[in-house]
Amino acid sequence: MIRHFVFVFLLLPGAVHALADDEIAGRLVASGAVGQLDLPLLKSDLFVDIQSDMATVQVRQVFVNPSDHPMSAEYLFPLNQKAAAYAMQMQVGDDVIEAQIQERHEAEQTFETAKQEGKAAALLTQHRPNMFTQNVANLMPGQPITVTLSYVQAVSKVDEAYELVLPLVVGPRYLGAVDFDPMPDDIVLADYNEEEPHTATQIDGWTVSKLPQYPPVPRLANPDTIEPSRVSLNLNLRGAVPVSNLTSTTHDLKIQQSQGVISATFEDGREIDNRDLVLRYELAGDETTAGVLAHHDERGGFVSLLVEPPKVPQSDQITARELVFVLDTSGSMSGEPLDASKRFMETALQGLRPEDYFRVIRFSSEATEFANQAVPATSGNIRSGLRYVRSLRAGGGTEIDSAIRHAFATRQPDNTLRVVVFLSDGYIGREADVLRTIRRKIGDARIYAFGVGTAINRYLLDAMAEEGRGYARYVDPTQRASEAADMLARDLKSPVLTDISIDWGGLNVSEVVPQHIPDLFDGGSIRVLARYEGGGPTDIKINGLVQGRKAQLPLSPVLPTSSDPEDDTHQGTAIPLTWARTKIADLDRAMAVQTGDPQKLEAQITDLGLRFNLQTRFTSFVAVSKQVVNDGEMPTQATPVALPQVAGVGAGAYPKTAFSGSSTPEPQTIFGLIVLMALGALRLTRNRRVLA
Repeated sequence: MIRHFVFVFLLLPGAVHALADDEIAGRLVASGAVGQLDLPLLKSDLFVDIQSDMATVQVRQVFVNPSDHPMSAEYLFPLNQKAAAYAMQMQVGDDVIEAQIQERHEAEQTFETAKQEGKAAALLTQHRPNMFTQNVANLMPGQPITVTLSYVQAVSKVDEAYELVLPLVVGPRYLGAVDFDPMPDDIVLADYNEEEPHTATQIDGWTVSKLPQYPPVPRLANPDTIEPSRVSLNLNLRGAVPVSNLTSTTHDLKIQQSQGVISATFEDGREIDNRDLVLRYELAGDETTAGVLAHHDERGGFVSLLVEPPKVPQSDQITARELVFVLDTSGSMSGEPLDASKRFMETALQGLRPEDYFRVIRFSSEATEFANQAVPATSGNIRSGLRYVRSLRAGGGTEIDSAIRHAFATRQPDNTLRVVVFLSDGYIGREADVLRTIRRKIGDARIYAFGVGTAINRYLLDAMAEEGRGYARYVDPTQRASEAADMLARDLKSPVLTDISIDWGGLNVSEVVPQHIPDLFDGGSIRVLARYEGGGPTDIKINGLVQGRKAQLPLSPVLPTSSDPEDDTHQGTAIPLTWARTKIADLDRAMAVQTGDPQKLEAQITDLGLRFNLQTRFTSFVAVSKQVVNDGEMPTQATPVALPQVAGVGAGAYPKTAFSGSSTPEPQTIFGLIVLMALGALRLTRNRRVLA
């Protein structure tokens, strides 16, 4: 007998099991033929401390069980891909438990054992550098569990201002057609598995983890389901020089300044987590083109160079370009994102120079092109290109790897520089396929990646730009999108400082990261970090090419030669963590593009995670309570924390389930309702047992 279940989310205000109102962020209830099925509640708080260009962030997640039965909650959430997560705490009642870093398989076993023993436990798992799950075992009615995650990250300089991105929600991911047939040497890094979402698979000797199932998105059915009070912000900003112009184009802030410290909270106190938080600020008198920081402890010496390009006028030499515009027209780009992309294209095409050539490729489930080869930027061709762009509609999947191959498939016009311009939200799961294809095909071309959306996959687009020796910029289609798109399209920059190398002089350095130093564009910066032995006075030279001419910048820092008990500054203690996280990113990239032995790379990442107490793909934080909190006979049910619909993203981008009501889902995966149905059946069985 087939039963049809219809799930409807309701918002029920008030206390649950005598919890205070401020502990509840909106009760979520799935109603079906088996009765009401509660989902775990979540409240998040961000505590951000920024000193100059280094940020320390604490993410406090409060999980609440609004039902009358035990739960095990699973929360899918993002972090900045550059974040070095170095600590985690779990609080149950008055007990505070410091999480331990363990190898991932060991941490998972520790978590499962605690779960079976009825102990409260928390497990952090990394699926991508910017995608994580927090699993909480034995979440009991009326007993919230608080998990606090701490991380540090350097704040990048973008277009003359420092920009900190705090991701708040994971957007949907497209995994490709079911009959996807990878190349023989390809690795499928993301393949949803509804029955075993956290297992790994072996492919050509590689251990490849599965992505988690995407949780329900109740806003698609009822925009009032998730109360707009899930996340708060408490930010303090200070610097060695005066700090000014703290702004956010994504959120309204209440800003106060006192004794050289700028503080900020959300204007309304709390916000819904349906878009990334982007903050920008300036440092007064910030006119240096390089700076040196160093730290020494029992692990040795660590040095960090902050390199910025010189401010030089644009070169009079004009190189003919082949502009290859690649537009994402998948389902997740429908509405405002595609409108912003079209506005970008209007300005970009109209700004082409007479000596340029151009192509326009649109892609969703397949890629098609305006013309079968590059055409000169004549007024007639530009008008035809604009008509083609205006006719584009959104729908289908996001086969971005196919689009990249398409972009490099034609012969490049003679005496031109090929610039491939991508416009996408990056909502795919096979990032490694994309990066590997770029490395194979890039040649002398450059890639400029423009992210369009409110919760973009910045890990992918940043990595595409790095592989393509270009840059990434982002447009929020819900906030002055036309103005931002126009500005970016008019300013398709050329790099200012290229072929960067560091002459360390007599300093004995090792493990310099990043392994490949990217070119620098006007208004940008890059950190180069290394381990060193010795120290003291040293001479360092930064070498490169400025518009084809040799350039050099000398530095004469004095580096510490031993551990200094007083060197506990915010920036100093963060340097080793930042070095280790950048080293891990290099190793992750090597695994993605297959430039090393996978077992050795995994061992190196694991060793770094354990030695520096960092969350990685192969190490996880796990916390277990000493006390048994679930001593009943009823087992816990694995239940996801619902996510809000990403602002500006249509329903077609999400899995086709009873929650979304979508008829044309983009991701080729369906969120399983088995857990909820089993939970309801279990409750129904229990009720019948009680009645009997």
